[in-house]
Parts: sequence; C-alpha cells; structure tokens
Amino acid sequence: MTESNLQVLLRRRPKGAPVAEDFEVVETPPPVPQEGEVLVRHRFLSLDPYMRGRMSAAKSYAKPVDLGAVMEGAAVGEVVASRAAGFAPGDTVMNSFGWQRFAAVPAARLLRIDPAEAPLSASLGVLGMPGLTAWVGLEDIGQPKPGETVVVSAASGAVGQVVGQLAKLRGCRVVGIAGGAEKCRFVTEELGFDACVDHRGALDAQLEAVCPEGIDVYWENVGGAVQAAVFPRLRDFARMVMCGVIAQYNVVEGADSFGGPPGPNLGAVVRKRLRIQGFIVSDTGWPRYAAFRREMLGHIGAGRLRWREDVVPGLHRAPEAFIGLLEGRNFGKLVVAID
Repeated sequence: MTESNLQVLLRRRPKGAPVAEDFEVVETPPPVPQEGEVLVRHRFLSLDPYMRGRMSAAKSYAKPVDLGAVMEGAAVGEVVASRAAGFAPGDTVMNSFGWQRFAAVPAARLLRIDPAEAPLSASLGVLGMPGLTAWVGLEDIGQPKPGETVVVSAASGAVGQVVGQLAKLRGCRVVGIAGGAEKCRFVTEELGFDACVDHRGALDAQLEAVCPEGIDVYWENVGGAVQAAVFPRLRDFARMVMCGVIAQYNVVEGADSFGGPPGPNLGAVVRKRLRIQGFIVSDTGWPRYAAFRREMLGHIGAGRLRWREDVVPGLHRAPEAFIGLLEGRNFGKLVVAID
C-alpha cells in the first residue's frame, strides 16, 4: 500500500479553549490488521463537542485520550483488507477509531452500513450518534406530548436539528435557539420549527414573546446564559434534557464551572416538580440503534426529515475545524472529508 496513514494526535492538554498547538498532524505507515481485525480506510470523520472532554485529564464518564495518541472520533469508510469472518474488501462500515486515514479495527467493534440507504456522511449525523442522541433523549427523558412546547438550544447543530424535527413529528410546538439570523432562518424555513430566537440578541424578551405560557420540554445543548434565560420559563412538571453544555466546555478546571451568570435557583425544581436529567447515549442507545435507524430512514424516505452538514475538506484541517465548532462557527453537523 503506497498511501500513508495521516493522523491527528493530542500533543498537549488544553488550558481553556483548545488551540492549534494542542494537536499534531503526522504521517505513519498504515497499520496491519491482525487476526479478527479489518483494515478500514476512513472517508468521513465526525467532529463533536464531547471531544473537548476527551482532551482533558479531568475525571469524566470516559477515559481521556492519552497524550501522543490519535484523537478519538467516529468515522465511516470502506474495508480494504480483512482477517475477520463476515467482512470483505468493499464493505462500508462505521467505527470509532479516530482522526486518521486508516484504522485496524476488531470486527466486533464495526457497524455495517448500507451506502444505498443515505449519503455516507449521514451515518455520522442524522443516522449516527447525534441523531441517536436526539432520539434516545426525547424518548427516555423529554417524553414530548402533542400540544406541548419544546425549546431546543443549538437548534441548527447536529443534535438540535434532529430533536426539533422529531418533536414536531410528535405533535409539539417547537422553538429553537440559535446564533445569528441565518441559522434562525434555516431552523424555521428548512427544518420547520415554529419559531427560532437568536441568543445573540435580547434572549429574555424573545423567549417571553414566543413562549408566553412557558416551556414543557427544554433540550439543553449550551448551558451558560442560554440556560439561565430558559430555566425560569419552565412550566410545572417540565422536563429538562441535559445533553451538553458547550458554552462551559472550555472553562479551566477549578474555575467557575457555570461560565456565565449565576446559576438558577434549584428550589424551583421542587416547587414546579421539574425533571432534570443528564444522559450519555452510549449507556442505552446503541442496543436500540436498529430501531432508531428504521424510524429515521422512514422519515427520510417520506421527506419528513432534513439536515444540514458542514463539510471540511482534508483531515489536516480537523484541528482548525474543531476549534471553530467550540466557538460556534460551524453551520450544521460538522464532518471532515478525509481526502
């Protein structure tokens, strides 16, 4: 094989917001698959906010990336060599072996993908972990009922755009929160949300105007000032789905973890009988992936589900793109076209 294995490594742990010097791009020989493994050539790489946590040594729900190791991330591609029963060159698969062109992957950790069902990159977004996250969080925690008001932060992002559309399909009134007029137009005109407010403007006044009777389900992707504006508007028995707090990911360990205005008065949780629950999709999601994918493909085939991708060409640009993701510069699901 003449191609090298382009890789992006974690060079050092960020202090606050990641910078380019925290990463290192190297070229190495492609790995050789061992017995029970296949060699996969990645075509698309997913960039997601959770990766910021993997760059930190702080205690979390998953092991951090080791210094000098390949950055973690899901990718889709083709099998180019196989030493495992059931896989052959040309098969399309998804795996989580990181920011690199090639990976030697144990067959048990591969998910086979039918490229005829949807564009290949969709398996990293609407049909992948972000879409599954939206589906599981709504089903298990949000439990939206027809006629309820659902508010989704980061509404134009990979998870938010799916959450809102699924809530609409379940008969809810859906309000998005996004950054800028262009993203807000996309959320209402393309995704079909009932309204969208710009968090860069007077958020309190905007929320009061579009949610005068309060909020039944709040999907949290952002935290910080957005969460502070939404929390007082939660109705009795509202559900708050804690998926992520991207506004706070770059807070230096030991500093104020809220990263914005003072936190909400949690006495309201008792008074309003609120349900606030965090979740990690890997806890319960992947055993249900087949059911999720069937539902989503049905919606896609019927024209009921749309999505937007922000595709960055070239693996060497992944660090720059990831830094932009944490700053809100992407528009839609962020993926890297490896070559």
